[in-house]
Amino acid sequence: MGCRDLYQYVMESDTGKKRKVNEDRVAVLKRPEGLMLAIVADGMGGHNAGDIASELTVSTLSRLFNEEQPDAFVSIEKRKSWLSLNVQSVNRLVYEYAETHPDCKGMGTTLIAAILDKEECVMCHIGDSRAYVIDGSVEQVTRDHSYVNVLIDNGEISEAEAEDHPKKNWIVKALGTEPDIDGEILHFTLENYSYLLICSDGLSNKISKDEIASIVRSSKPLSQKGQEMVKLANDLGGEDNISFVLLSSKVEEV
Repeated sequence: MGCRDLYQYVMESDTGKKRKVNEDRVAVLKRPEGLMLAIVADGMGGHNAGDIASELTVSTLSRLFNEEQPDAFVSIEKRKSWLSLNVQSVNRLVYEYAETHPDCKGMGTTLIAAILDKEECVMCHIGDSRAYVIDGSVEQVTRDHSYVNVLIDNGEISEAEAEDHPKKNWIVKALGTEPDIDGEILHFTLENYSYLLICSDGLSNKISKDEIASIVRSSKPLSQKGQEMVKLANDLGGEDNISFVLLSSKVEEV
């Protein structure tokens, strides 16, 4: 269950059909006062080190969230500040680990970290993992930090051309690859939405927004919706790890 027993959720992290190692990590934490933190991290780089980057990121951010004093979260601005400062701290930890472990040189991870309280969501976004809100419509609330989006911004290619670009999966920002980083901080309300989905690109690259919405809006139990998204991504190739957290504000069977 999620905060105030309003958010139910399902987590999935599947290795996929082609990878030998799952470099994704997901977590959902809930503090005694009801505040929730949902995390997705998609690790990359180094020799078998992507899983180290994502594990360090998720475990450290989870611990910091659980150990923090309640007054650090009393306002939206304080939650934004907490995410910004602690993501910077985790970034430095991952970067320094890579610098002192040669096999991990160059490792990093994407990050979606969402703090939820009632209808308010404050999120930190780095890389090309994504967040969607789903109800009557499907809205992608994050924008990939990717090479093709730089080209779009510069007017060099269209959004349609970006879909099939050979460098579509090149990201220009990742946690742990540089000594300092500024995560993109977002704030939005969920009162008009029934679901929040945060996911790695192993899901979003294989399943369209319409396909996601069709599964999520069905009357099936939440856990079955999660299993169906994993199955569809694998059926469509499963070339990458498939990970997500799906949160529902509806009262429904888990």
